[in-house]
Amino acid sequence: MVEHIIDAHSHLWLRQDTRVEGKEIRSLKNGRSIFLGEEVQMLPPFMIDSVNSAEVFISNMNYAQVGAAVVVQEIIDGNQNDYLLDVQRRYPNRFFTMGMVEFRYGNDYIQALHEVIRSGFRGLAIPGHRLLSVPTDASETQFTTLHLNSDQMMSLFKLLEQNGMILSMCLADDESQIAEMAEVIQECPQLKVAIGHFGMVTTPSFRSQILLARQGPNVRIESGGITWLYNSEFYPYPTAIRSIREAADLVGMDRLMWGSDYPRTITAITYRMSYDFVMKADTLTEEEKRKFLGTNAMAFYGLTDLPRLPYIKNMSE
Repeated sequence: MVEHIIDAHSHLWLRQDTRVEGKEIRSLKNGRSIFLGEEVQMLPPFMIDSVNSAEVFISNMNYAQVGAAVVVQEIIDGNQNDYLLDVQRRYPNRFFTMGMVEFRYGNDYIQALHEVIRSGFRGLAIPGHRLLSVPTDASETQFTTLHLNSDQMMSLFKLLEQNGMILSMCLADDESQIAEMAEVIQECPQLKVAIGHFGMVTTPSFRSQILLARQGPNVRIESGGITWLYNSEFYPYPTAIRSIREAADLVGMDRLMWGSDYPRTITAITYRMSYDFVMKADTLTEEEKRKFLGTNAMAFYGLTDLPRLPYIKNMSE
């Protein structure tokens, strides 16, 4: 039996209002957003105000018996630092929130990290794949690549390490950042690193990303977005289970954590379904399920005082 379930990859925002690659991202009504010039169903349609709030998430967590969630950030949602600090203050035993710094437009991101640290965040989220093409000015006509092993980026990682912070890192879906990330891990051996999207499991870089967990004792792989990546297969995601089994065989189940990528993934499935397929997998032992769904993340993020969430049956049962 899995006693505590922890979501290692989720998102919250009050409103999306930003631009990426020169294209607009903006909340509409009924869970829809303008996303890179296209109208999409960003949230479930019953979220009619298109606010992706902590309170709605907690209601989903309570129903699905998820004790706590790690909230990461991505530039497609805009900077949510102020909101996530408030969420962390109000719900300290339900959320571990990650800060974000702006790498674009020539910003001093080292100074921005100092501000994130002073504000009280215990982690930093970096959508690393966005660093391959970083606009140098607001017109977004000139671009550069921020290499993870550059002197300035390495200074950022060492600052995280010195302050005992956790790095949430998503990497490109090819091999372009693998060697650089391995160098970061070697240079910052005490830095806790959670690599997201289960190593972009459906792409050619999957195995290389998973094997990064062998580079140091403080590296973990979390599965945020795995149901999105296997969306064409759909529930109960048998190939996703095989990929979890493969990753465990490569690096050990102790280094793997479940993540949902809430709320984007629950336009297709319910929140409970985003981990229920793991619970029902007959190729994973009960101990492996406990580690993957909860105890690994509890230890990695230092989560304590988790609520006991009883199962509430559906009226239709």
